[in-house]
Amino acid sequence: MTKVICLGLAVWDQIFTLEHLPSGGGKNFAKSFTEVGGGPAATAAAAAARLGAETALWSRVGEDDVGRRILADLQSYGVDTANVRRFPNRNSGLAVVLIDAAGERMIVTPGDPGLDGDPAWLPLEQVAAADVVLADLRWPQGAKSLLAAARQSGTTSVLDADLTSEPEAIAPLVEAASHVVFSAPALRAFTGQEDARAGLAAARSKTQGIVAVTAGAEGCFWIDGEGNSGHQPAFPVTVVDTLGAGDVFHGAFALALGERQPLAEAMRFATAAAALKCTRPGGRAGTPSRAELEKFLQEN
Repeated sequence: MTKVICLGLAVWDQIFTLEHLPSGGGKNFAKSFTEVGGGPAATAAAAAARLGAETALWSRVGEDDVGRRILADLQSYGVDTANVRRFPNRNSGLAVVLIDAAGERMIVTPGDPGLDGDPAWLPLEQVAAADVVLADLRWPQGAKSLLAAARQSGTTSVLDADLTSEPEAIAPLVEAASHVVFSAPALRAFTGQEDARAGLAAARSKTQGIVAVTAGAEGCFWIDGEGNSGHQPAFPVTVVDTLGAGDVFHGAFALALGERQPLAEAMRFATAAAALKCTRPGGRAGTPSRAELEKFLQEN
C-alpha cells in the first residue's frame, strides 16, 4: 500500500449554503447547514486515504471539543492521527464557509490559532519509509522540516502552494519541494504574472522541481523537470460544491506520484478526483472512492 505523509492545517468547517454570497451588510438566511473536517493538508490526507493510501497526518490542534471532532473525522477516513499534537489551553482551527447556488464559496477563518510552531517533535525519521510527503503553507516551520527530510532521503514531495498570511515563507519551500502545485491566486501573488503559463515559467526559475497550477474550469498546467509544458483540461461536470476540491486534487496527486504514475497520468487522476468532488456537497465528504474514480476515468 502506498504510504503518504501529509503535514499542515486541520480545522473544523461550519458550512452554510445560500442562494447568493453576501455582498454587504445585513441578515442572510441559509438554505442548509452542516459541519465537516477541513484544512488543506487534512483534507488531502483524507482524500488519499479514501483513494487507497496508507495515510498519516502530522498537524496541531487545541485540547478542545473542536480538536476532538477534527481527530474523530480524520480517523473515520482511516487517517493515522498519532502525530497530530494537541495543545492545552489553545483553540483548534475553525472556519465558516458560505457556498452559493453555483457552488462558489467564501471562507472566514481567524487564521493562526496560536499553536506552537516548533517542529522539533516531528518523527522525521519516518519520512524515508514514505512513498510521498505533502505539506501545505499553514505551518511553515513544519513544512520546512518535512521537505528537508524528504530531500535528504530522496522521498517525493508535494507543496500545496495556496495563498498564505506568511508570504515570506513560501520561496524557500518552493525551492525545497520536488513538486509544487499552486492555486491560481497564489501563483499570481508569488510571481506577479496574470497569465498562468507565464507565472509557471517565473516559478520554475526559482526551483529545480516540477511546478503546476490548478486553474478551476481551465484545468491544470505544469512544467516538468526538463522544462516541458503540459495541460490537463478540466472534466465537464455539474458543479455543486467546490469546497475542498483543490485539497482533494493535492491528495490524489500525491497518491498518484507515490504509485509512480507518470506525471501526465497523475495530473489526469487528480483532476478527475477533484471534478467528482465538485459534483457532491460537504467539502471532503464528497471525495470519490477509488472504484468511482477509476470508472469515471474509463468513461471520460
